[in-house]
Amino acid sequence: MMPNVVRGDRMVGLMSYLVGPGRSNEHTEPHLVAGDGALLAWHDDAELSGEAAVAIARHLDRPRTAMGVEVNGGHVWHCSLSLRAEEGALSDEQWRAIADDFVRAMDFDDAEGTKAPCRWVAVRHGVSTNGNDHIHLVVNLVREDGTKASVHNDFKRAQNAARALEVKYGLEQLESSRAERATRGYNPAERVAQARARARAKHERAGAGASAWSMLNSAERQARIDSEMRAEQPRFLLAVKVRGCASASADEAEFVRRMRHAGLLVRPRFAEGRTDVVTGYSVAERPVAGERPIWYGGGHLARDLTLPRLRDGWPDTPTGASDAAAEWNAAKRGRRVVAPGRESTTPDPEAWARQNDELRALVERLRSVPVEDRDTWATVARQTAGAFAAWSNATEATPGDLAAAAEALSRSAQTYGRTVRPVKAGTVAISGAAMLFASAARGGQGTVAQAVMIRQLLRLTQAVYEASVAAEQARQAQLLAGDTRARLVRVREALPNPLDGAGALAVGTQTTVLEKPRAALDPESQAVLDRLQAGQAHDATRATSPVPNRLDPRRVHQTSQPGADRGPER
Repeated sequence: MMPNVVRGDRMVGLMSYLVGPGRSNEHTEPHLVAGDGALLAWHDDAELSGEAAVAIARHLDRPRTAMGVEVNGGHVWHCSLSLRAEEGALSDEQWRAIADDFVRAMDFDDAEGTKAPCRWVAVRHGVSTNGNDHIHLVVNLVREDGTKASVHNDFKRAQNAARALEVKYGLEQLESSRAERATRGYNPAERVAQARARARAKHERAGAGASAWSMLNSAERQARIDSEMRAEQPRFLLAVKVRGCASASADEAEFVRRMRHAGLLVRPRFAEGRTDVVTGYSVAERPVAGERPIWYGGGHLARDLTLPRLRDGWPDTPTGASDAAAEWNAAKRGRRVVAPGRESTTPDPEAWARQNDELRALVERLRSVPVEDRDTWATVARQTAGAFAAWSNATEATPGDLAAAAEALSRSAQTYGRTVRPVKAGTVAISGAAMLFASAARGGQGTVAQAVMIRQLLRLTQAVYEASVAAEQARQAQLLAGDTRARLVRVREALPNPLDGAGALAVGTQTTVLEKPRAALDPESQAVLDRLQAGQAHDATRATSPVPNRLDPRRVHQTSQPGADRGPER
């Protein structure tokens, strides 16, 4: 179960959105599933109207307005709790129990009578556009006595609460949490922002004026935005390109040149007061319609695409650092590359055969690496994902099977901390393969050589799959065994001289029998679960009133001072 927390200060606006049609008309039959007794008595589970949304918002907001309390960052705490589409849907009763426990875990309740409660409500309005069953919790952070609820570390607390509730209610446990890895989420608003920028730039350019866009009515603007919507997330496209460039590069300077050669806009982040020490970077797709570019830092693309982690795969030399700084400065100023390297040359045809032999030896050597060695296998996954990404950049006009395979493998590399360096892990051969795949569109030995090397990449993917199974990461293992395997087999079959079945992932019978183990919780989540279970007896005898709690506004103490308008003191 995934919690998504945001803050704001427009209670009426939020409630009106939750009972409205939604961005894609996906909201159906909005109704309450949990909240304080007064709200549930008034509205029960009836479908909510816009008028009801305003009434609910005013009821929730009353402690803040009555007490005159302001909260930095906004008093409206909004969290959606979402299940995977494959988990199906829960009943309203189940969601009500989950919502009650979640609010208690976040300390927004009355703490068994020791605090004034926050007013809150849980709204359910059908599944999302991706088929995820979910609810929305809306909390007023001003308690009924005028004090403020604590939101310190609320993102982490929400995650701990979700992990505890997964165990308590038998929901699918989040694998990435116990594996200490996490991918960057994609916000649908990014696609909308990109589409809006492109639609506006195109229209203003066609209308020859900056005011052309503002002259359109809302329906016309929305129609133009919808026509520019893309299926892919902007960050997904950028991550594939950056990952491929990084894996194919022998050093940091080559990485900068490859990104520029791929058509990306690149800018470095320098240490304060320096122009020769680069601490990070950001990239953007080159605008095609005159719109402003949307920049993403390496860490916002993926955890393993930050500059410090990328540098783990390159040699650390004084000349390398100065060469890289020169290329970063040239990229920032839009100048030509300083010193073109191997990215502008065609590799020796014999390099394909040598690289295939090195990959074969690497696969054999990896058999001795314990599947429990999580850091080494994360490095293998990251480099193999980079090889597929480089191949995709070179041969796929639009991201296809190779790009999807790269993204799936990269999930095994999104660890919280840095992993083993490729030199230490002995996996440098994969980087050499990525370099050759990056040159596939320019010649080399063409598709015949690619057909030979994909067998080794399939075997590497199989090894990462086995490590995922050993680490009890059933969801990631199923992704590699199912969708990713099918994609790579399609790629292999499209190449000349197809190999025999020995090169395919030998997981055909395992995709449906992977079990989902109930892993032990981390101490913080276990503490939340213990507290929730201990409070069940209290909840069983607890009654809720249909009458709103009485609010006692703060009394303003006024002091009087003698003045000219007062009579003489007696």
